Amino acid sequence: MERSYVKILYQGGTGELVEKKSRFIATVKPIETEEEALDYIAAVKKQYWDASHNCYAFVAGEQQQLQRCSDDGEPAGTAGRPMLEVLLREELHNVLVIVTRYFGGTLLGTGGLVRAYQGAVREGLRGSVIARKERGCILTVQTDYNGLGKIQYLLAKENIHTMDSVYGEQVELTAMVPTAQYEGLISGITEATGGRAVLERGEEVEFAKISGEIIIFQKK
Repeated sequence: MERSYVKILYQGGTGELVEKKSRFIATVKPIETEEEALDYIAAVKKQYWDASHNCYAFVAGEQQQLQRCSDDGEPAGTAGRPMLEVLLREELHNVLVIVTRYFGGTLLGTGGLVRAYQGAVREGLRGSVIARKERGCILTVQTDYNGLGKIQYLLAKENIHTMDSVYGEQVELTAMVPTAQYEGLISGITEATGGRAVLERGEEVEFAKISGEIIIFQKK
């Protein structure tokens, strides 16, 4: 079954860990193109010009088709690829992570480097905001008070976010409905209210629910 959403980095962040006095600083950034990623990598390398290494990994595209990574002087396969594997395992799209290392004087060995770089990436992701972006539409429902409880029950059952409620002689609810759930919800509301609810479907958009709020992504 095709997934109806993609996991994206909504807001970048940083994270850090120390392993045998080596300091690993992860910088996480949302990106959409290779050029954008390379520009940001150059900026981070300039910021941390005195670091031992600035290793990176990024993935972009709806099918994660753009994948790049670099060990930046670390032993081959101990930094960039393990970092990229974390991003792929988390099923993230359009994300760049750079891990800056300040060498602490003690060699970590191949396994130690892999664990440290992957651990730094995870710390960076913990300091970021990750969201599920999916397609949906704004549904407006007008109902009498007899149908209100039934509709609210259906929305809650389907985990559909109510964006607004206006109470007058009738009640008007505004909800963001994922495209994959739309037809089933409409059938449920129609059946539950005996066809008395008035339903109006808005334009299809891309959205994410972040900290209990609906964020709508603007078309480019």
